Amino acid sequence: MRLLSRLLAFLALGILAAQPVAAQSVLRDAETEHFLKEISDPLVEAAGLKPGNVEVVLLNDPSINAFVAGGQTVYIHSGLIEAADSAEEVQGVIAHEIGHITGGHILRYGEGAANATKITILSMLAGLGAALAGAGDAAMGIMAAGQQAALGKFLAFSRTQESSADAAGAKYLSGAGISGRGSLSFFGKLLNQEFRYGYSQSDEAGFYRTHPLSGDRISALKQVYETDPAWDKPANARNQRNFERIKAKLTGYIAKPNETLRDYPESDRSIPALYARAYAYHKNARVDRALEAADALLKVDPQDPYFLELKGQVLLESGRPAEAIEPLRKATELTNAEPLIAGLLGHALIATEDRSHYDEAEKVLRAAVGRDRLNPFAWYQLGVVYAAKGDMPRARLASAEQQVMSGQYAFALRSAQAAEAGLENGTPDWLRAQDIGLEARAMLERECEMQRGRNCDRL
Repeated sequence: MRLLSRLLAFLALGILAAQPVAAQSVLRDAETEHFLKEISDPLVEAAGLKPGNVEVVLLNDPSINAFVAGGQTVYIHSGLIEAADSAEEVQGVIAHEIGHITGGHILRYGEGAANATKITILSMLAGLGAALAGAGDAAMGIMAAGQQAALGKFLAFSRTQESSADAAGAKYLSGAGISGRGSLSFFGKLLNQEFRYGYSQSDEAGFYRTHPLSGDRISALKQVYETDPAWDKPANARNQRNFERIKAKLTGYIAKPNETLRDYPESDRSIPALYARAYAYHKNARVDRALEAADALLKVDPQDPYFLELKGQVLLESGRPAEAIEPLRKATELTNAEPLIAGLLGHALIATEDRSHYDEAEKVLRAAVGRDRLNPFAWYQLGVVYAAKGDMPRARLASAEQQVMSGQYAFALRSAQAAEAGLENGTPDWLRAQDIGLEARAMLERECEMQRGRNCDRL
């Protein structure tokens, strides 16, 4: 029994290793999303893809990482933005991840895992046969050797994919006319981090890695980049200015206020510093200081929609929604109803509790969800407006939209059914209620299958 338990433990370890990591929370900011799209579009085009079909998503995770997980979405950790010093460094990472997309590496992941699993299963069967024959020590030796071989095969497969993505990323940077200096600089940061944490750079250590050794990657890419026509091309000054802005915003939003104020002292009157301090003061409930920083930014450029958004956000979240309306309304106009900003305006209009604002709130919120359906907060606010105006079927439909996106499938199903019952048959809203109901039901049934023993009859 003891030997069998150890064999099962090996099997469990292999299964756990194949499970996806838990999803991190998505950070959404209109200016940051616009920046990431702007710096990635040239790379997407160079890769032969359509810019509108590739999305770059920022995740709230302090580790220095980026990845793709199927489809055409690149996920970047907030820790990577904080570690980077330039827009070109971020572009180097995005180019690499696009290389994974064009190489179909996520689809081929199963191929590598399957080959490794075959070795694991065969070694387990051989080990079990040895155990039944009474050769317990030999059984464990066979198992260990099989696990080692399976791991080695899978890691080699992964390193090959990473090298392929490196080469593709270099090609896309070149095609977009972007110097590879930023890419090399960021790999240098990774190498320094490995040295700092004592990671060996030996060939033996490299055998146990999913990625090639950073030093080897730098050597291989340096030869490619230094001969590329774009090597000496100056960095895009506008991209760099925007990068420094969004990095400062991110720091102000995520870091502790005292850390932000240490890194961006009052003596620094630059736009990034004012941005960072505005968020730090806002988090500390120092409203006057936050508004002072926002006004200083608006003095630099009164027509900057993101400065206006910042002031409106501070006012709204400080309990002054009526004062927030004007800057948010202006920001919405300047961005042609950018969904996140329009959603914030809708929230401010509703928060005044002035019914004369409800028609405008409905208009801007409908525009927001029309351009960005994956915005649960805007759907929630739209539901509030519909309910206040007595349109309960559409209020329930808006709730269903918000609930299904938030994973509240049972609530979404009930809301969708109530909406469908109150809406006119055959209308777009009625059809949408049916779609949400079907989606919610399918997700509930899937959860039931994953949690055996749960009563699914209520569906």
